[in-house]
Amino acid sequence: MRLKLNKLLGRGEKKEYPVPPAQKLPGHIAFIMDGNGRWAKQRGLPRSAGHSAGTEALREIIRTCSDIGISSMSIYAFSTENWARPADEVQALMKLINRYFLSEIDELDEKGVRITIMGDVDAFEEEQRSVLLRAMERTKNNQGLKLNIALNYGGRAEIVKAAQELARACAKGEMSPDQIDMDALSGHMYTAGQGDVDLLIRTGGDERISNFMLWQSWYTEIIFEPCYWPDYNRQTLLKNLNQFAARDRRFGKVKEK
Repeated sequence: MRLKLNKLLGRGEKKEYPVPPAQKLPGHIAFIMDGNGRWAKQRGLPRSAGHSAGTEALREIIRTCSDIGISSMSIYAFSTENWARPADEVQALMKLINRYFLSEIDELDEKGVRITIMGDVDAFEEEQRSVLLRAMERTKNNQGLKLNIALNYGGRAEIVKAAQELARACAKGEMSPDQIDMDALSGHMYTAGQGDVDLLIRTGGDERISNFMLWQSWYTEIIFEPCYWPDYNRQTLLKNLNQFAARDRRFGKVKEK
């Protein structure tokens, strides 16, 4: 299956782009990996084939981010709203997620990648939940790329979760309401201890953030890349990173002359 998909891939960016200087790279990059189904439809394939092709693109992007020194990478794999998709597609996605972790965990661990699952894993079946928890446990002490994988995730739900945890701490007398500030909320997000998202890239042509990392993306730079995710490759990423490096980030301030 992988060989057949690889023959269909490679329609992404062909031009060679340099890696920007380290000080110009985003510390935290996030991806909304959109367009798998449309990519498959264009080729007369089932949507599940598009999701399989998307994992091939993901493998290359994780390697690239790890190799060039990105600190954190977050990917939107399955949202809370995705449960409403056709049952056969959801089932295929669940099987694909399992296969991905089982096939990739050795390489990710060897490269020092630390995996964090963002989202409510209790909704998954026991076998899949076990695969996810084992991946986090195995890589929890790794010091390389921090890979945050959003599964059964919603940005609003994450903020509610953080607020509830802080409310419980107040109720127990562990803190006072006056101590609840932005740092306290950030400390109860799935990405606690990591920087906010510097660059958010969405493929597929749609221009919205779809309830992804709302708290962490308050001043993120956004790039809407028209290609479908299976066609997103190393050179497309480097192109986007050069676009990011050229931007003037002022965070609401006036640029000094």
